[in-house]
Amino acid sequence: MEVPVKSMEPKMKIERSKRKSVNWTPWFFITPHLVIFGLFFLVPILFGIYISFTSWDLVGKANFVGLANYKEILFQKDSSFYTQFHNGLKNTFIFVILSVPCCIVVPLLLASALNAKPRFHKLFQSIFYMPSLFSISAVVIIWTLMFNVNQGPVNNLLGKSILWTSTQPYAWAAIVIVTVWWCIGGNMIIYQAALNGISKDYYEAAEIDGASSIQKFFKITLPSIRGQILYTVVITTIAQFNIYGQPLMLTGGGPIDSTRVLLMDIQQNAFGSGQSIAGIASAMAFILGLCIMIVSLIQFLFLRNRD
Repeated sequence: MEVPVKSMEPKMKIERSKRKSVNWTPWFFITPHLVIFGLFFLVPILFGIYISFTSWDLVGKANFVGLANYKEILFQKDSSFYTQFHNGLKNTFIFVILSVPCCIVVPLLLASALNAKPRFHKLFQSIFYMPSLFSISAVVIIWTLMFNVNQGPVNNLLGKSILWTSTQPYAWAAIVIVTVWWCIGGNMIIYQAALNGISKDYYEAAEIDGASSIQKFFKITLPSIRGQILYTVVITTIAQFNIYGQPLMLTGGGPIDSTRVLLMDIQQNAFGSGQSIAGIASAMAFILGLCIMIVSLIQFLFLRNRD
């Protein structure tokens, strides 16, 4: 029996009206976030990029100079800003290379150990996470006392008198130790949540097949939390590229500017004592941002899940 065409028309009109109606409820919730994002993130970024093409002292009129700032810091070897930029960027990359693997491996090992539910594992979890709640100022003060030449417990434990903050390679070692101690808590919690989501059946099947603990770790654990590892690697790398407080307060950029990172020069040029050179500082910051984006993209392409 055929259904009359007219009987279907009211229903089709109702469906069309439902499709055309816009649900404004989600926009009601995300609009405040978009406004805050635009005002405090997007607008400053665009303004900073514009300033990098100008000569400005934060007081007078900004004069457009095109690519002059970029040419000076990238190619003009007789300029002090060229030396600052290349030395600061080199030291920033050194710190990232030294610290990121430690900030990934150490929390992963701690999370794996705590996932075995040893005695007092909740207490140890709290102890390991607690440093991430401290400010960088408090962290550096604590470790300055720890690295004290004469009364510091580190030298007393080693039985040596090492100048941790004023000689190399100990200055880099001190900065990395402080950073790892400060940052392991956040990544450890992420790894613990990921490990708890792995089915126990995989480990039981591997144990029946005679797999060792190391084989289970590399064949089951790591592939199962690959997404979380990718996230922590990218986020940790971005965070370490923005290093500032540790070398500023612990070593002052020394010895002989060997730990002076790029953000210290950017801050000094933009807001330091004397004449402010906001254009040069913005150009340095923009190139640093490009480096972070490129490195993060490479990490994502290298570590992403593949079929």
